[in-house]
Amino acid sequence: MESVPDRRRHGPADTDFPPPGGPWEPLVLGGRLVGWAEKGGLAAARRSAELGQQIADQERDRLVGRLGHKLRSAVLALQESARQAAFGRPEMLSTVFDQAQEVGRRAAALEAAASMPKDRPRGVVLGALLKSALPSAAASLPDEATVIGSEPALVDAFVRVREWVGGDDIRVGAQPVGAWWRVSVRGKGSPQRLSVPEMGEPLVRLLVDTHLDGWLDASDAGAPDIYLPAYRTK
Repeated sequence: MESVPDRRRHGPADTDFPPPGGPWEPLVLGGRLVGWAEKGGLAAARRSAELGQQIADQERDRLVGRLGHKLRSAVLALQESARQAAFGRPEMLSTVFDQAQEVGRRAAALEAAASMPKDRPRGVVLGALLKSALPSAAASLPDEATVIGSEPALVDAFVRVREWVGGDDIRVGAQPVGAWWRVSVRGKGSPQRLSVPEMGEPLVRLLVDTHLDGWLDASDAGAPDIYLPAYRTK
């Protein structure tokens, strides 16, 4: 949830997480919480849902635009280095390789931001997922930690978290909070300085908040908490 117009972020979309400064009434549309207001009603719920979608679209468009600009810059740098290597400067080949790797990373980030998950959300066991996404991380997860989401989007989100927080030397824990699993990611030392800052917190926030219907709590820089919908067996 984000307050309008000041855009302060507050918790996942859950009636158990009312924003401060109330009393507020929950705005529910089609069985889904879409906002909070001083007065409820169908009209307010519809307006809140429209505002939420508008904010999400604006954030995605802004991030895609920034990542596209950074990708074009990397491609131009690669082309110039390749030209020099082809015309009498073979020592530039290692630079060409490094720049090609950077182009690939930026292209993957742009693809992650621009595309929506195609597979349907399902129950995913966090422990098994993190062994794939964060094989070198020290994970302490309950056996029953299972979330609802697109598995490729979950993997992509945690890979991005690893790069943002600081490489493979991280610890991951999880605990249930109401209808959510709060996944805490902690890195040792200072957060990694990314060549493209948009590939850090902004991209993780888009993946978690929009693609996974969760909430990224990045109030403590370098020590994010990720709220993901819990999978409940009947």
